[in-house]
Amino acid sequence: MDVFTTQSLAGNPLSVFTDGRGLSDSEMQALARETNLQETAFVFPREAAAAEAQEGVKVRIFNPEMKLPFGSHPALGAATVPRTLKRKDGAVRAGDVSASTILLDLNVGKVPVSFREDKDGLFGEMRQIPPVLGPTFDCGAAADALGLKAPDLEPDLPIQTVSTGLPFVVVPIKLLTTLQSLQLDLRKAYDYFKEHQAGTSGFYFITRDTGDPEISLWARAISLNEEDPATGSAAGCTSALTVKYAEARPEESVVILLGVESSVQANSL
Repeated sequence: MDVFTTQSLAGNPLSVFTDGRGLSDSEMQALARETNLQETAFVFPREAAAAEAQEGVKVRIFNPEMKLPFGSHPALGAATVPRTLKRKDGAVRAGDVSASTILLDLNVGKVPVSFREDKDGLFGEMRQIPPVLGPTFDCGAAADALGLKAPDLEPDLPIQTVSTGLPFVVVPIKLLTTLQSLQLDLRKAYDYFKEHQAGTSGFYFITRDTGDPEISLWARAISLNEEDPATGSAAGCTSALTVKYAEARPEESVVILLGVESSVQANSL
């Protein structure tokens, strides 16, 4: 599957095993390592359709190193599989949004994914689990760990960890030019946040300085030696914070622009 794109062989790639019944965790891990993609999803069909409708489609997610409790692009990609099968069976009609919701049963909990189709293709919208808000950090020390200076940060928004299944450190930056020219020492950054009991899957840098009234936030997601061109997990975490700090209203739709920068200046772990 290709997620977060309208073109084949673009966006975030994903392998989906449509029936993982009988596979052990070690076998799924070996398969994920063999595909060597960012994530691999395994669907476990339930014997009874009624049970699946109530309990959700069981999906397990692995990256090449470990099992993950959640991942946005594997969740969206995996949800497309049962939806496609239902379409083939005639159970879901094109354009019927109410009949196009797939409830996923993930390690992190139940996540519904609703689909719609338009001229641009297939669009999936998920409702992530309620956020868990983590600690905030001293601006000066955290900025230094991230290769920034305290004046580079937004004065009225904190650096904070938040999780909807995967924890991220969300870093609000004042100017777009600062966001675009990040130079990050990942070892120093991870060591600082680990020292302050803040486990993280990565860093999500955001700015309100987008230059476009239609775009609420410009973002960059950086973790484990690479820049992620699209991450719904971190976007979900950030959405929760925008509501908490009154940057957006509940149920309001906002646009986050991500993946414009092709690479990041970062020292590897």
